[in-house]
Amino acid sequence: MSFKNLRVGSSDRVGWIEFRRPPLNAFNWEMLHEVPKALTQLLNDSDIRVIVFASALEKYFSTGADLKVFEAMSQDDIRLWVESCHSLVLQMRGAQKPLLAAIHGTAVGGGLEIVLHCDVRFVADNAKLGQPEINIAFIPPVGATQALGRLLGRSRALRFLYEGTLVSAQEALEMGLVDVVVPADRLRAETQAYAAALATKPAGALAAIRRCITAGIERPFEEGLGIEMDAAVALGGSRDFAEGLQAFLEKRAPKWESNPQR
Repeated sequence: MSFKNLRVGSSDRVGWIEFRRPPLNAFNWEMLHEVPKALTQLLNDSDIRVIVFASALEKYFSTGADLKVFEAMSQDDIRLWVESCHSLVLQMRGAQKPLLAAIHGTAVGGGLEIVLHCDVRFVADNAKLGQPEINIAFIPPVGATQALGRLLGRSRALRFLYEGTLVSAQEALEMGLVDVVVPADRLRAETQAYAAALATKPAGALAAIRRCITAGIERPFEEGLGIEMDAAVALGGSRDFAEGLQAFLEKRAPKWESNPQR
């Protein structure tokens, strides 16, 4: 499948979805609808084990929604836009493969919001990040009001959205918005290396960990334990678990059925 506003490819079992709508990677309807299609394509590809969100533009990760598109919207259109955003959020949070982000340049608005739903966010040391929607009397509608409260805590999330200012990569790391800061010229290589290492691990266990953490954190502790129980019992009957035990006892590298070595 080809995409007008995205570059989709893969390397060493790692799939990449790169925003590509010059000059700013500002989202219009077409671009918004392409992202879940690209994600579905990579999720359904059995050869892809990890997925990275990035940008194909040199200076911009994304500036969020194209405000010229927003200017022409009615309230009904806004509802449809937010519904599309929320559908993508749920797709990402329910994904059975690790999702990473490689962020560089300017990352604001909806583009940044999308990668809040990734598992690990790598960021270039010269990047600038923010949610400036308050400055147009709006809120970030790609699940950010929910994700940021969980990532940053209530008070810090409120301040971040109230103020609407941009933060540096180091500030984003210190506040918990991103996870790894790397030199700008090493961003792709470092993200790819981490993703490729994850891709060698048993796919079923990776999916179970992601499900337990992502779904469990939304529920009372006891319900989270139920999710953990179901995952542990399911993995306990898997061939990969049996292989992992046997390989450990025999002091050899495991050969995962869910992730055969090529």
